[in-house]
This record gives sequence, structure tokens and C-alpha cells, in this order.
Amino acid sequence: MALKRALRFLRRWLVRSALLVIGLTVAVTLPLRWLDPPTTMFMVIERWQSAAWPRQHWTDADQIPDVLRLAVIAAEDQNFPYHRGFDTVQIRAALDGLQRGERLRGASTLSQQLARNLYLWPQRSWLRKGLEAWFTVPLELFLPKERLLFIYLNVVEFGPGIYGAEAAAQHHFGKPAIALTRQEAALLAATLPAPKHRVPANPDQAMRDRQRWILRQMDNLGLAWLP
Repeated sequence: MALKRALRFLRRWLVRSALLVIGLTVAVTLPLRWLDPPTTMFMVIERWQSAAWPRQHWTDADQIPDVLRLAVIAAEDQNFPYHRGFDTVQIRAALDGLQRGERLRGASTLSQQLARNLYLWPQRSWLRKGLEAWFTVPLELFLPKERLLFIYLNVVEFGPGIYGAEAAAQHHFGKPAIALTRQEAALLAATLPAPKHRVPANPDQAMRDRQRWILRQMDNLGLAWLP
């Protein structure tokens, strides 16, 4: 009898805990459909580690040029308009490469990157990867693709302590984001794999090579690819 009561208690505790976790997840993701996040976990960590306020300026959707939207999609997640948060083709390719002895390459979508920036931390781990997937699902469920991309471009890091398209354009090129050229947009997109170690205003040869690759991908995709 005592065992049955203990099992009932455990079952109720597990159900309530699961409902609480789901409720909290919805509470921190659903409002983003209408409200801009006041900060991100990455910015909080930056503030704590550097004792300096990150540079970030929210800009309206119509002030983020199509060339930057397309450059980021071309560089980071070419299937973004069509997947539901996880690019299974890229995941399979990464796993196949790992089986061949290649270094594991990233297969995170823009949605996964946004979940990581908003709620998690930079250091890689299986725990972070699991939580990243957990938050990606409601973000994709609740937010249209255009909204996901808009928030991403306002919070992603484009340099040490430089977050969002507007702050990046002002810092690296001395102009508002809306005035970025195709070449400048491609350079900003080229920083995303390693924003703390790449300087768009003074690119090295590796960045120039990646810029040219991104420009070719932009030509192949075209503006019709934008969500």
C-alpha cells in the first residue's frame, strides 16, 4: 500500500513538473510573436564577462535590407524558408562526414541559433544541444519565418560585443543597416561562424573567400528565396 502511494505521488510529481516546464517554455517563447526580447542570454553573459555593455540597437523590419537577409540565409541556413527548425539533410551530411573521420561540422539552423542566443550559452555540450532543440520547437511553432529572421538579425553577434544588424553596420562600416551593399552584407554574414575573431571592415583572405562564396550563393538563391 505504501509503495502504491509512493508511485502515485511520483507520477503526480512528474506530471506537474512536466506541465510546469512546458508552461515556462511557452511563457518565454510565445510572446516573441509580438514582443521584441529585451536582451538575450548571450548579451547577459557578455556583460558579465567583459564588464561592458554590449552594443545592440533594435531596428525595424523595413530597415534591414533584403541583401543582408539573403546573405545570412545563404551563409548559414539555405533551407530556412522550408524546414521546421531542423535541417535533416545537413544533419545527415554532418553525421556521414563524422563516420568518414571528418571533423564534426555544424548543422544548426537559424532557428536553433536563435534559440541558443536567446536562452542558452556559447560553450558546446550535449546538454546545450538538447536544450537548443527543446526551445527550437516552440519558436518554430509560434513564430512565422519572417519574425524568426527579424529577431535573429537584431540579436546575433557580428563582432566582439556587437549584436544585431544595426550595431554591426554602424560599427564596421559607419552606416545604417539599410544602406549596406551586397558586398558588405556578405562580409557581415561571413563573420557569423566566428564573430569574435573576424573583422568585416578589415577582412583577411579567408573572409574574402567566404564572401565570394556567399555572393555566389545569393545569386543562385535570389530574393524570391526570402521568407
